[in-house]
Amino acid sequence: MESVRSNRLGECKRRTDQETDSLWKEPPNSCPERREKWVICCCPHKLLSTGVPRALKDFQDLWDQGKVMRCVTRRSSCLILNLGRTGVIGAPTYPMLRDATMTTFFELCDRCEVPFTLNKATNTVTMDDWESRILFRSLEEYERLRGSNLAWFGVDEMTYTQEGAWIRLEARLRDPEAKRLCGFGAWTPKDFDWVYRRFRAERVKGYRLIEAVPFENKHILQGTPDYYERLKESYDENFYRQEALGEYRNLHAGQVYSAFQREVHVERMGIDSNEALLWSWDFNINPMSSVICQERHGRIHVVDEIVLRTSSTPEVCDEFLRRYAGHRAGLEIYGDASGGNHHTVTGTSDYDLIREFLAKNRRLRGGMFVPRSNPPVRDRVNAVNAYLRNARGDRRLSVSGKCRELIKDLEQVCYKPDSGQIEKERDSHRTHLSDALGYLLWYRSNGLGGVGERGRRLV
Repeated sequence: MESVRSNRLGECKRRTDQETDSLWKEPPNSCPERREKWVICCCPHKLLSTGVPRALKDFQDLWDQGKVMRCVTRRSSCLILNLGRTGVIGAPTYPMLRDATMTTFFELCDRCEVPFTLNKATNTVTMDDWESRILFRSLEEYERLRGSNLAWFGVDEMTYTQEGAWIRLEARLRDPEAKRLCGFGAWTPKDFDWVYRRFRAERVKGYRLIEAVPFENKHILQGTPDYYERLKESYDENFYRQEALGEYRNLHAGQVYSAFQREVHVERMGIDSNEALLWSWDFNINPMSSVICQERHGRIHVVDEIVLRTSSTPEVCDEFLRRYAGHRAGLEIYGDASGGNHHTVTGTSDYDLIREFLAKNRRLRGGMFVPRSNPPVRDRVNAVNAYLRNARGDRRLSVSGKCRELIKDLEQVCYKPDSGQIEKERDSHRTHLSDALGYLLWYRSNGLGGVGERGRRLV
């Protein structure tokens, strides 16, 4: 076993000494010195090269088009180029690092029969044949990276990472024994953020950007030929163009619910006594806000809204009962997951109060459909816009003309200037009903509409 390992290591060293032409293509007529930081980037369909050495390599790709795998393979090249040296693999959060980046790395090592040793205590991998170390790190607290002398680093999902993390890692590229000092990253576009400015709009000297085009990943399309068509159903047009086609879009400026058109989405409608009521809450003391919907033939109809100033959860329940006590087709409760938090004084939560209400009014046949935690704001907004009009042009949401406050939300809620945050301070009455609607649509668009507590027998 030791002789096999020694042969492999010797082969790697010989390939490194020969500039590893088969791994990293050098541009013609270039003579990089030993410690010069440069790299040439390869697309699947062509080689991009110039005679100017490049300091850092950055790779942009699209969701599910292999950017994690390409990052991992690039890291393998860094390991061979820098035998016996240390590098860092980073991701925005530890769950992303563990579930995507590390998992893909280990799968690739197993597939290629590359031996490694994982130290779970330090989250460090030692490549047995190459005598190289990889530090897997979450970049949430990037200042902890101080003191490391690195030969290379790679960052996954850079648009969800702080710019300071990249700057800190770049400053640590100073291993005197490294053969090739380099850094690289992978990302999906996310507005005109720091990644866009640094690598595309105002590119730093020495950086190289490669943008992959849609439909390049034949592996995905062979397994799921209608992959992009499915995304069109789930995403609104702007979100689809950013996440699936890789276009840079300003999704966090102006009107939040940009797909809403009063003349298209507002209709006169009534209650269908044969369909369940979908009641979704946003918990706010003033006003307490909720929307009441029904699903008919795959479309969501917002039939009513309840907005009560300076009220409580029991008062809203009483108002609902006043309006819909005679409805017998069932009731489903959706809403803000924070309603499950227990109040300090009473020791009960808002959803506890709603459960008590349903227990006292069993004829409503109510059930709870509330997630343990709220979705990201971005996902909730995308769900609403996708129901208003998805990338296929389908409209699956209509609003009753009597839902005046919700209509105001859909027309007036906007983002703060130069920020991805929704403006909530300008008008305290805004955002609550659209939030309530977003919780419902997100829950159902993620295939969770049939999962939850039910107040009736299943069979």
